[in-house]
Amino acid sequence: MFPLQGIAQGITNSNYFLTTTSGRYVLTVFEVLKQEELPFFLELNRHLSMKGVAVAAPVARKDGRLDSVLAGKPACLVACLKGSDTALPTAEQCFHTGAMLAKMHLVAADFPLEMENPRYDAWWTEACARLLPVLSQDDAALLCSEIDALKDNLGNHLPSGIIHADLFKDNVLLDGGQVSGFIDFYYACRGNFMYDLAIAVNDWARTADNKLDEALKKAFIGGYEGVRPLSAEEKAYFPTAQRAGCIRFWVSRLLDFHFPQAGEMTFIKDPNAFRNLLLSLD
Repeated sequence: MFPLQGIAQGITNSNYFLTTTSGRYVLTVFEVLKQEELPFFLELNRHLSMKGVAVAAPVARKDGRLDSVLAGKPACLVACLKGSDTALPTAEQCFHTGAMLAKMHLVAADFPLEMENPRYDAWWTEACARLLPVLSQDDAALLCSEIDALKDNLGNHLPSGIIHADLFKDNVLLDGGQVSGFIDFYYACRGNFMYDLAIAVNDWARTADNKLDEALKKAFIGGYEGVRPLSAEEKAYFPTAQRAGCIRFWVSRLLDFHFPQAGEMTFIKDPNAFRNLLLSLD
């Protein structure tokens, strides 16, 4: 038997460090994800690792499978990467993270498996109806107004492919100024690249008072464009993508707060952070 050390950062999964005689790993037990959905995410990580993207590669079982079952729940084991996340990124770290995200978008072009975005317009519209009875009048009005504005402006005409869809600061491990690994790909799906970039910028450039640091935003986008230049149409859509990113995470955090799920090592984050960021956007 090897000891497990809980990682109290997950919101929808329970994560543990596992140290064995052969190395250190991260064991993830999925509280929401279904067993049949796991191969997409694990094969994607393996694909990206083989293409030179810094990710935590999955560890196969003796029979070759990447997914397992633990205590009746889907589970997997991935390599534990060096480095750590940061709550206060530098411009250099933003630049290199943006560059790695662009590389990921490019090299995933030939990934053969498909996954539609499970947390996009249909999801947040349905979630809004569930949340309205527990929200203040102002929050309910804001949420409904933003969702209505996005209905015909989802960016489906823009370049798209495999996106991470959750590239927050705590999902990137850094070694100094460099990226040592992207982690937690369990919201990865097919979507437009501006939405993915906006989700990342919304968190990486977000200040303690939930506004955007323009220098960090510029650094992140600059790193991205150094690998994959943006079209004029993509740049014009970016502010809308930022609002969509705010809605996605405001809604998910509201659901976690008002309707918490059972999980051994899950953690509820402030649901108001992205509402406040949304209100600060031009």
